[in-house]
Amino acid sequence: MMHLRIFLLLFCFPFLSYSQTVCNLESKKRIEEIVTKFQEPDYTSLPTGDLIAAIGNQFLGTPYVGKTLELPGEEQLVINLMEVDCTTFVEAVLALTITIKQEASDFQKVAATLEQMRYLNGSNTGYGSRLHYFSDWIFENEKAGRLIHLSKSLGGIKSPNTPSFMSANPNSYSQLADPINLASIQQREVVLASREMYFIPKEKIHLIENQLQNGDIVAITTTIKNLDVVHVGIAVKQGGRIHLMHASSVSKKVEISSLPLPEFLMNNRSQTGILVSRLVDFSPIDMK
Repeated sequence: MMHLRIFLLLFCFPFLSYSQTVCNLESKKRIEEIVTKFQEPDYTSLPTGDLIAAIGNQFLGTPYVGKTLELPGEEQLVINLMEVDCTTFVEAVLALTITIKQEASDFQKVAATLEQMRYLNGSNTGYGSRLHYFSDWIFENEKAGRLIHLSKSLGGIKSPNTPSFMSANPNSYSQLADPINLASIQQREVVLASREMYFIPKEKIHLIENQLQNGDIVAITTTIKNLDVVHVGIAVKQGGRIHLMHASSVSKKVEISSLPLPEFLMNNRSQTGILVSRLVDFSPIDMK
């Protein structure tokens, strides 16, 4: 099976970046099928949040697999839609949404959008340029104009945000055996520690639940020392309540939480609250 998986990984196309894009045939086919399906007028006319939720539904049941981005050697733009973790699931859905909203139809547009979201300044220049901490991912994507971070405006409170989990646990990340990569992560952690971060405590989520919308990006904060976010998913409305569509490491698949979001978090002692972001509305004139 391992030999088969390696065989299926191929360079999809030369990319104007630090290295090349790695994608399996099944993932490329899945991208093409979703883009084709959702370019119908019934979908393109949907509000952005509803389109996000609809595209997310296409991934229900997709296996959860951690560390699919961690290939040996130089950092590569990995696109794997057949096995996802919580972050790569969200990234894939958002990249597909942006592509469809911009009336683009090619695989390269999805790949380019993924790179722009995943890396500092929108470009893969090595392992250290990947936005490993999700609060950094939110900050940089807001700065680039792709989304709006709503936690403070929703009544969030200030949180001490001094993420150093990666540099404090280098043995958990094979690429940090390279001192250059470790140094780049440490430098980025200093930048993150200089920022203010606001989050909504889980005891207060029920107070703002009616302000959340389909397609909102929900990042879950944690008690784990020196870690900003422990999980991420997409808000979806069911029966008038907000649930979480996410790639679950417990059930090992993409699913929608059986409990509404406030109750979902209250059942986990290590989860302290949420960060909420919302993708901006894209249109064909935004396409470059």
